[in-house]
Amino acid sequence: MAKTREQISDRQVPQLGVMAAFIFAAQMINFPIAGGTSGHLLGAALATALLGPWSASIVLATVLMIQCFVFQDGGLTALGANILNMGVVGVLVAAGIYGPLSRLIKGKTGVALASFAASWASVMAAAFMTSAELALSGIPFAVVLPAMLGVHALIGIGEGVITAAVVLAVLNAGFSPNWLRKGDVCSE
Repeated sequence: MAKTREQISDRQVPQLGVMAAFIFAAQMINFPIAGGTSGHLLGAALATALLGPWSASIVLATVLMIQCFVFQDGGLTALGANILNMGVVGVLVAAGIYGPLSRLIKGKTGVALASFAASWASVMAAAFMTSAELALSGIPFAVVLPAMLGVHALIGIGEGVITAAVVLAVLNAGFSPNWLRKGDVCSE
């Protein structure tokens, strides 16, 4: 919370709510996958690009808890793993790619490429973590890994396109992520 307070002012708190609502709606669309699993959009890179990694983790954890407790989606016994996979690993991977790549490639091209790459990688990292956890629970790794990564590679492409478009639209509307130093992105 302290890191979030450093990055987000009281005036920006509604942005957390709007981001949570957007990610909540996107995650509610599930695609069945082999091995008893499902795939859905993640939203970690979008939240990370616009809010920063600390706030993104809070947003993802909140979304996952609401889905679990209010809509019985994801299940109580999977809540910790879901928060770890999507709200921690997904966010850290997204931040590790988006921040450096958007600084390396300046302007809107850099933002679009960084958003896309961060999205795809965060989806794949979360899917890999889920595969590893399912393998630890007894589902053969050779079954669950190709099923999860194959489908999530496609989901990651779709999420990358959506994330890049939304991030560019938000930046074009005048919002600049304050977790990155001024001048790091969109200097065109």
